[in-house]
Amino acid sequence: MADKIKQIADAMDMLAEDTSVPRNIRKGATDAKARLLDTKDAMDVRCAGAINILDDLANDPNIPLQARTLIWQIISQLETVAKGN
Repeated sequence: MADKIKQIADAMDMLAEDTSVPRNIRKGATDAKARLLDTKDAMDVRCAGAINILDDLANDPNIPLQARTLIWQIISQLETVAKGN
């Protein structure tokens, strides 16, 4: 499980560091990662919070297609982790 979380966090880092992506999207990816790694909540709550942030980002009209695709992949992985608990 920890490996899966690390893989998801790395994908969020990749999105946050992509300079072709608008600044608000990069900040949102950083916020979603922080939410996922915040250990004071249960894993399903953390995943739901991160998914909520990422879903808002995916609906931004200014997001490049490759970033939107990456966000959808991350959301899919988060849903898998949330169901695993």
